[in-house]
Amino acid sequence: MSDKLTPNNPDESMVIRELVPGVTTLSVPFARFGRIKFGGRATVVRLQSGSLAVFSPVALTPTVRSHLQTLGTVQYITAPDIEHHIFLSAWSAAYPSAHIIAPEGLPEKRAKLNASDKSVTLLDFGTVFTAKGKENIRVTEEFDREFDYEFVDAHPNKEIVFHHKPSRTLIEADVLFNLPAREQYSKTNIDPSGGVFTKLASALQNTQGTAIWQKRVLWYVFSKADRPGFNKSIQRINSWDFVNMVPCHGDSWVGDGKSVFQKVMAWHLEGKKN
Repeated sequence: MSDKLTPNNPDESMVIRELVPGVTTLSVPFARFGRIKFGGRATVVRLQSGSLAVFSPVALTPTVRSHLQTLGTVQYITAPDIEHHIFLSAWSAAYPSAHIIAPEGLPEKRAKLNASDKSVTLLDFGTVFTAKGKENIRVTEEFDREFDYEFVDAHPNKEIVFHHKPSRTLIEADVLFNLPAREQYSKTNIDPSGGVFTKLASALQNTQGTAIWQKRVLWYVFSKADRPGFNKSIQRINSWDFVNMVPCHGDSWVGDGKSVFQKVMAWHLEGKKN
């Protein structure tokens, strides 16, 4: 399922980085539709218990497995939306006791894919976020001590956004982009800005200046089905005390993540387009 989306040998191009103490990112090249250089990123958080929580898993390479052994034990694996799941099968097989977290719609999507592609295995999902009663959904006592989370069910990809409270780090998938994906292509000889489709995506999904085009994409495209619900989710996320922000697509922020989030989401925070 990942053919043409990721490199044949991701170990050669993966950037493993300790973003802040307790938070490690695994950044890799990733081309959406085989053309748009979005980049991909997994985030690994070490809980105070020594358990590891993995968000948006990327290829589980020998280097990744070896590095994880130095950090702790994988106990949580999260697909933060219905798109970021292509490596779940490998991770679940490697860590069969891990608690899998996903949004509603993903179990059904994988079941449909499994009918024609047995590499997309059927999984035992530990927590499935649903729009109905989402405010009452809990993961585990251990997980909930360290994370805030919001199910942005108004987003078409059904996004779950997480805030690791001890490190003050926001972890998100497709709610906010920061293209071009410089870090994710930094160990390749590929220009992360190259190509017509990538240039167009980068023009629409960057955070430079006023970020006006990303604001427009969020307002007119991603939130159009339920803008009040989208606004409410964004306003709740903004209430969290984060300073770092890790997107799946594009570069991360250390120290200034909250200000970038507020800039890009200004219309949703105010409930109106200026």
